[in-house]
Amino acid sequence: MPEVKDVVIIGGGVAGLSAGLYTVRAKLKTLLIERTVLGGQIINTDAIENYPGFPNGITGVELVTACEEQASKFGLEYTFGEVTSIDAQNRPMVVRTADEEFLARSIIITAGGDHVHLGVPGEKELEARGVSYCATCDGNFFTGQDVVVVGGGDSAVEEGVYLTRMCKSVTLVHRRDSLRATKLLQERARSNPKMQFIWDTVVDSINGKDKVESVSVHNVKTQEKRDLPAGGVFVYVGFKPNTQPYDGLL
Repeated sequence: MPEVKDVVIIGGGVAGLSAGLYTVRAKLKTLLIERTVLGGQIINTDAIENYPGFPNGITGVELVTACEEQASKFGLEYTFGEVTSIDAQNRPMVVRTADEEFLARSIIITAGGDHVHLGVPGEKELEARGVSYCATCDGNFFTGQDVVVVGGGDSAVEEGVYLTRMCKSVTLVHRRDSLRATKLLQERARSNPKMQFIWDTVVDSINGKDKVESVSVHNVKTQEKRDLPAGGVFVYVGFKPNTQPYDGLL
């Protein structure tokens, strides 16, 4: 019979690591379960400038490494696997992955989120062949090319500015007539000569045979249609929480 943990944390992003730091410092035996790699989506962030204590900014990888070291110092345990089910009807509760079973008196779910997809023709077919959801991961593949960024929030604008380092041009397509990103990010984007903006516009399809070649869009006010030549498309239209496996528990 496996050891009963005081706390099992599902999800190894900064929230999960922070929760683990608090529980182990409270002398609670804690196990953190992560599906892939510690850190979550923040490890793909090139520069974090709004986290207190780092006046010169910090990369996502650096922040996660520091969080992991701090939590491990106080005894946080880790394992890797995808949680397939939770039995919360009895005590201790049972957390199951494909390969193991864990017993817990308490469970903390910090499972993060996934990128929202556009749901347009060509998006799924051309994923990893020009369609990306991570500029930091894939930007170098598009060095010297024209790319399209879809979205108008912080992620879209920040990653768009990042892409100007290696891309020939970055066209940001947004369904509204103004950005929703913070003013500082907007100023950086608008002052960057490699960035251009197409307002009130949505994507109809992503086109290409073996790789992305263009993006078809239309203006939601005038209904005007056009094709934007592009070697890559970076999608930042929001996130959805990874709560589906825990329906009925939350």
